[in-house]
Amino acid sequence: MRVSAAEKLNELKALDARRLLGTLKSLKHTQPTIPFVIPTFSPGLIPMVSPVSSAFDNAAGNTSATGNTSVADFPSFASWAQYVSSHTNRSLAGNVLPSQIFTTEESRLAAHNWGIILSDHASHQVSQAHNLTSDLVHPDYDVRALSGKDAMDYAQAHMPVSAGLLEQLQAQGLNLHGVRIAACLILEPKTAVLLRLLKKAGAQVGVYCGPSSTDQRVADQLKAEGIIVEADSQWTNEEAHEAALRLLDELHPDVIIDDGASFARLAALERPELIANLRGVAEETTSGVRAFQAMQDAHALTFPVIAVNDSQLKTGFDNSHGTGETCVTTLQTLLGSDCFAGQNVTVVGYGPVGRGFAMRARALGAHVSVCDVDPVAALKAAFDGFAAVEISSVLPTTDMLVSATGVRHTVTVEHLQSMKNNAIVTVIGGIANEIALDDLGFTLTHRPVEQLKISTTHTLRLISGGDGVNYTAGGGNPIEIMDLSFAVQISAVHALLTSSFTPGLHRLGADADQRIARLALAARGFSVSSAVADNGYNWTMTRFAEAQS
Repeated sequence: MRVSAAEKLNELKALDARRLLGTLKSLKHTQPTIPFVIPTFSPGLIPMVSPVSSAFDNAAGNTSATGNTSVADFPSFASWAQYVSSHTNRSLAGNVLPSQIFTTEESRLAAHNWGIILSDHASHQVSQAHNLTSDLVHPDYDVRALSGKDAMDYAQAHMPVSAGLLEQLQAQGLNLHGVRIAACLILEPKTAVLLRLLKKAGAQVGVYCGPSSTDQRVADQLKAEGIIVEADSQWTNEEAHEAALRLLDELHPDVIIDDGASFARLAALERPELIANLRGVAEETTSGVRAFQAMQDAHALTFPVIAVNDSQLKTGFDNSHGTGETCVTTLQTLLGSDCFAGQNVTVVGYGPVGRGFAMRARALGAHVSVCDVDPVAALKAAFDGFAAVEISSVLPTTDMLVSATGVRHTVTVEHLQSMKNNAIVTVIGGIANEIALDDLGFTLTHRPVEQLKISTTHTLRLISGGDGVNYTAGGGNPIEIMDLSFAVQISAVHALLTSSFTPGLHRLGADADQRIARLALAARGFSVSSAVADNGYNWTMTRFAEAQS
């Protein structure tokens, strides 16, 4: 029997309801908190129950809990956010939580600034029950400790949008049977869900990932599930290069899902004969779109590229909320949950990634300055409440320097030399040598935090070897955020296979974003409003004509 998207959505809601943090307890003292009952939960076990209402009722009446806790059990909002993000890889932004669990005005303000929806009404909390999960108050498990299969299953249970969209497109005629799809993506549980969905839909799927971005438990599990995997966390650079070519030679892809334009450029440069049959590329990153734009400007782009990164649902959510949130919480994991409190943080680059990071660092008590060569971006930063400054003027007092540009040598040797001893340097943009480590001749130790010797008396702390911190030292962007991004990737694959594109860069239409957004709103229990009527527009009706009538 075919299971509808609505039935799948109900199952997913029921899953979250089973794992929500129990009943609303009686208010305590003068500053009320609402502790929740934590149901017994075995990591990796995904119970499926329906309907949602009965699941919520059962969880609400659960008295065999492992304990009662609330956000108040953590010493600060910062420590709670770090704990929940690192243990669950779930998105905090966009979720509904009862305001009573934040017992101080300071913590409520921090939650609001983070992007958490606070509700004062129990009835609303009940109506959004699937959002009130144990994941978002006090998880009693750690997704980092799960097996590859369990981690993938856990992510898939919280990614209804990609699955629902693919089901809709298949119902409308999308046929992936026999289509060869090569993905060059960070290999972790959420990526595995996308690959699983494409394979289940009939595509022949292969994936390549470099050693620093490979979650080996996921690579091994995907191989066991019949997906072609060229990824090994122990490879040398030469072995990784050979593996990428091996995937191209074996798969002869019809479609490439790319990250940083790495795989498609490799094909164009070293396997040009494969380009003739390539239907196109779906590129998910800002740096990748820039690379393809450079190819186009040089008249070297001979195949269609859909700029997935330019989708509002990619840039506005993945970049800003996903990368911004998890880069902050990953740095907390490495440096301590209160590492931002009172610190002078300089963010270089005020695009969506830089803005998302700056907003959340400020929510945790940092004094944030912004540096951007684009005067419009710098002005936006100023209107968001950040000092827009020349980088050379602020570096001597900077405690943490954050590069968010995706541009090579954003941070030069001269910049590093002007920083104070023991300051922190990190990248959230994610391109090679965004910090000019090659000019320093620095040999990486591949430790999450390592000493970067500028001189015999001057040392900085380098995070993740200058790579993107959230995917090299953390769990990557949150599950729900990547659900949106991968839904856009699915839309791009659909467009490449069902429409005819000329060589060059292209964008998806607004209707693709709107379809995904509707699915995402429904999955969270929200809805889009409706216009009263389409009254059209009569250009002859001016305020003067209206005044005379």
